[in-house]
Amino acid sequence: MTREKLSRVADVATATKMLAINAAIEAAHAGPEGAGFGVVAKEIASVADEVRDLSAQLNDQMAPLVAALSDLGGVLVMQVRGTRLSDLALHVVELIDRNLYERSCDVRWWATDAAVVEACSDPSSQSCTHASQRLGVILASYTVYLDLWVADAQGKVIAHGRPQRYPGVLGRDVSRERWFEQAMATRDGTEFAVVDVTVNPALAGATVATYSTAIRENGDEHGRAVGALGIFFDFAPQAHAIVTGVHLSEEERARTRVMLVDHDHVVLASSDNQGLLRERVDVTRADDTRAGVYRRPDGTMVGFSITPGYETYEGLGWYGVVMQTPPPLDDPHPAGTAR
Repeated sequence: MTREKLSRVADVATATKMLAINAAIEAAHAGPEGAGFGVVAKEIASVADEVRDLSAQLNDQMAPLVAALSDLGGVLVMQVRGTRLSDLALHVVELIDRNLYERSCDVRWWATDAAVVEACSDPSSQSCTHASQRLGVILASYTVYLDLWVADAQGKVIAHGRPQRYPGVLGRDVSRERWFEQAMATRDGTEFAVVDVTVNPALAGATVATYSTAIRENGDEHGRAVGALGIFFDFAPQAHAIVTGVHLSEEERARTRVMLVDHDHVVLASSDNQGLLRERVDVTRADDTRAGVYRRPDGTMVGFSITPGYETYEGLGWYGVVMQTPPPLDDPHPAGTAR
């Protein structure tokens, strides 16, 4: 704007000079009667020259300052946008952590249920049926789970909550599955195990986050492990609701991708449903690899933040990631600027 105004001053000075020249010519044509007017025209031309020279000097002096201010403004806008994207990424991973914290509480609580403990302590047909019925009641209230499995100390599933939906689960050998092994390795009832998001073939190929803990004799916190409880969180719809629920304008939403990625940077959830459990996203290109922002060569900004954990749940090293392509060049109010 400053350059434009100085240019306009120079243009006005040039136009004034042309008018003065024309006036001098007319004064000369008028002869002696125009002599006085010719003197005025000459003075006007002189003033116009001074104004034009002054405008040129100011333009030379202001140009570097204007350029520096313009560059600084661009940097500040990028910093504001970057901080916002990083904050949104933190919000995303905090939401999933708060959700998963509840899962860690559920598994430890339900492992002390009397019917579950009895099924592992005395695995008769009647006690296992009772435990399955109890798990079914729990599932009716906790709709975020696909199924709950009880395995005996040898790793055989003896009860679960949805036998009609998943008929192949009962009797399944899970002794070599990580959730069972880690559950049986817990030291007491305060501990739990968690397996990163995987596809579970026994649950119709659903994407699940699995939490587990040991079932202990008499339900006592320090009792002997007599089996294991595994709970299977229906991860895909819950996570998708989080990554698509980020507050963005409609214009931003069209050029923004929101993701959850694991500790290996593999995409667990994405607002565009692309690359799930296959794509890797680089979140290590900033000075601070726990949270920050960087710009790709194509101008895309990537904001990210690692999980801070929630309450007693430390998290699994997951990241929230928000990618945003630049706004259209003809947008007078790009996202993140005042309107």
